[in-house]
Amino acid sequence: MRYMQDNQEGMITAVKAAGEPGRRIRDMGLVPGTEIKVQGRAPLYDPVALRVRGFILTLRNKEADYIEVEVK
Repeated sequence: MRYMQDNQEGMITAVKAAGEPGRRIRDMGLVPGTEIKVQGRAPLYDPVALRVRGFILTLRNKEADYIEVEVK
């Protein structure tokens, strides 16, 4: 997900994290089949703001790296 641009949309295809990091990501609603949109990034590109299921969620890049996305 790190390489998606602002306002780019996509669909989550996989979450490649195990254990606590994977559970935390899935608990936030980031599961395969979920549509996301990159709303923007902080000045130093970390964290990233995502629109997911009608709300804005911010993730650090190290968390976002676990998420595979098919870009539209």
